[in-house]
Amino acid sequence: MFKRMMIRALFAAAALAVAGSAAAQQKTFKLALQNPKGHPVVVGAEKFAELVAAKTGGRIKVNVFPGGTLGGDAANVSAAQGGTIELVLLNSGILASQVKDFEVFDFPFMFANAKEADTVVDGPFGQKLHARLQDKGLVGLAYFELGFRDITNSKRAINKPEDLEGLKLRVIPNAINIDWVKALGANPTPMAFPELYAAMEQKAVDGQENPLSVILANKFFEVQKHLVLSNHQYNPQSLIVSKKAWDALGEADRKAVQEAAAEAARFERQFNRERAAGDLDALKKAGMQVTEFSAADQTRLRDKLKPVIEKHGAAIAATVAELQAELAKLRR
Repeated sequence: MFKRMMIRALFAAAALAVAGSAAAQQKTFKLALQNPKGHPVVVGAEKFAELVAAKTGGRIKVNVFPGGTLGGDAANVSAAQGGTIELVLLNSGILASQVKDFEVFDFPFMFANAKEADTVVDGPFGQKLHARLQDKGLVGLAYFELGFRDITNSKRAINKPEDLEGLKLRVIPNAINIDWVKALGANPTPMAFPELYAAMEQKAVDGQENPLSVILANKFFEVQKHLVLSNHQYNPQSLIVSKKAWDALGEADRKAVQEAAAEAARFERQFNRERAAGDLDALKKAGMQVTEFSAADQTRLRDKLKPVIEKHGAAIAATVAELQAELAKLRR
C-alpha cells in the first residue's frame, strides 16, 4: 500500500514538473502597430500571430495591439529596445531615427511599382538594412507594406502641383517628409499618427498623405473631401522584434518566428494589393472627390522633389547608390 502511494506521488510530481517546464517555455509577445483592426497591415499581423502559434506548437503567443493602443511609433520602438514590447510593425522610414540609411525608404518616387519594391526589400539590400538594427537593440524580421501614398485635404481639389501650395499637411515626423512637403509649397506639420484624425476634424491641419487602405480604414473620408492619386511615395513596413526577446528564444523558435514573418509579409502584400481597387471605389462612394495629375504634371511634381532627394541622399550616399544600382538592374 505504501509503495503504491509512493509511486503515485512520484508520478504526480513528475507530471507537475513537466507541466511547469512547459509553462516556463511558453511566451506571450505584444505586437504594436498604428492601423485599426481590418486594415491589411493588421490582417497581416494577425496572420503572423496565427503562423507563430502553429510553427512553435503554441510555445509563443502573439497578441496584436492595433490602432496605436500602445502609443505612437517612436514610443513603441523605444519600448521594444527596452524589452517591454516585443514586436513593432511600422513604416520602415521611421527607423531612420535609429539607422539613418532607412531614410531612403521615404524618398519620393523611388520605386516605380510594387514588383520593384518587393525585389529590393526581400533581397540583399532590404536584409542588409534590417541587419543594421541589431546594434540598436532591434531585430528586423520582414517587410510588410502600406503601399503607394496619396494626398487628401479638406479645402480644394488638387489638379496640378501648384494646388498644393499653402495647404497645411500632416507628415511622418522626419526630415525628408518635412522637406518634400516644403518643396511643393505646402506647410508640413509633423505629428504622430494616433493624433491625426482629431487634428483634421478640428482643422488643425488641412490634410495628410497615406495609402488608400489607410485613408479608408481610418475613415478619413469623414473629415477629408479631396483625394489626389499622387502615388508619390512607397512605404514598406518593417516587422521588428526586441533583441532582448529575440536573444531569449531558442534556435528552433527563432527559425519558426522568422519563417512566420516572411510568410505573413507575402500574404499581407498580396492582400493589400487585391484590395486597392475596392478601396478607391469605397472612398468614392463615401463622397471623396478624386483627381489625378496629368503625365506632364506628374513629371513636374517629380522635378520639384529632385533637390530634396539630392539633399538627403548626400548623407547616405553609399546606400542611395546601392539602391539605385539595384533598381537599374531591374529596369534593364
